[in-house]
Amino acid sequence: MRENETEDPPTISVIVPVKNSAKTIGDLMESLMGLEYAPEKLEIVVVDGDSSDGTRKIVEEYPVLLVDEEGKGLNAARNTGIKWSTGEIVAYTDGDCVVPPDWVRSIARNFRSPMVGFVGGNVEGYDKEDFLSIYMDETFFNVKPSFKWRQVATRLNLGKFPAGCNMAFRRDALAKIDYFDERIEYGFDDLIPVEEVGDKGFRIVLDPEVYVYHQHRTHLGDMLLQHFRYGRGGAKLMRAKRLSKLAHWFTTYLISSTFSLALISALLVLGLLLNKRVPLEIALGTFTFFYAVLTVLYLETALRTRSLRKMLFYPILDITRGVVFTLGGLTQLMKEKEESDGRTQRENEYPLELPPDFYPFINTRRWDDERSLLSALMLCGRSPR
Repeated sequence: MRENETEDPPTISVIVPVKNSAKTIGDLMESLMGLEYAPEKLEIVVVDGDSSDGTRKIVEEYPVLLVDEEGKGLNAARNTGIKWSTGEIVAYTDGDCVVPPDWVRSIARNFRSPMVGFVGGNVEGYDKEDFLSIYMDETFFNVKPSFKWRQVATRLNLGKFPAGCNMAFRRDALAKIDYFDERIEYGFDDLIPVEEVGDKGFRIVLDPEVYVYHQHRTHLGDMLLQHFRYGRGGAKLMRAKRLSKLAHWFTTYLISSTFSLALISALLVLGLLLNKRVPLEIALGTFTFFYAVLTVLYLETALRTRSLRKMLFYPILDITRGVVFTLGGLTQLMKEKEESDGRTQRENEYPLELPPDFYPFINTRRWDDERSLLSALMLCGRSPR
């Protein structure tokens, strides 16, 4: 499609949250410079989260607006970008992506209807040679979207979901949901606003022609850490947005996966402690069953790409990612419980809202009740806030 097909293309702000992306930000900036869109209708805002690896220096070489992140986390960076931008459409990508020349133009085409509040698209691996990068494109348990046909809906489909590195919102739609929720720092941070925009009656568009290239993790440790953080984000979602469809899905997943892991672990421990074969065989048989099912699912992929090792290793990677994802969620839930218990303890120790310098005086003796404490404070010429 040529740009003149749209009589009055919308103004678009491309917002790029970055932090310590020196190794990849140069490729992204070069691709952004090649965007085919009217310059007077396009602006690029890079939001830096206090990088220490030279990212800022690289960005400063390009004609873009560079601002400091206000807050903590990706959603804080996204909101900062909104504050410093002016476009009718707000498009997001990440510092480890590369965008094609027609990326913005394809986004604009999908916003022709004023009822469209969100547009997302596909994400393809940038490295076509690395095994883990290829795996992330071919796994049945995608964390990056991949679909073949354009889809329009008003509800987020968990089977076909967008990614934060390739998404665009109508600014008015974001305003109606009070922008991005900064309590969710990672994992699901990009999906909640899509669900909420749909709940407000806007259409959600997923278009395979809106795509970016992403530099997937190429080291196993980095990939597993990423999924651990996704799990932590899911637990944060359960607390912050417990009524959302996404929170219900994650809660169901976490309960079922935790039960499965606990059962297998208990069987293994029981078998080892009692030196019994039956519990060990049940645990091993359960793992083998899941592995065999996944192996069959990957048979077509292995035959099509002529790579037997995909059929053998992809199931192991899937299972490992699932375990780490679950552990991330459990870790975050335990952390939040400890923080909640700490807050409760502090509230019990200091039930009144008093200036900090009151507490040493208060703790010098044991007060019978709140009234006697208040009386003492009044005699001292002090009063609680």
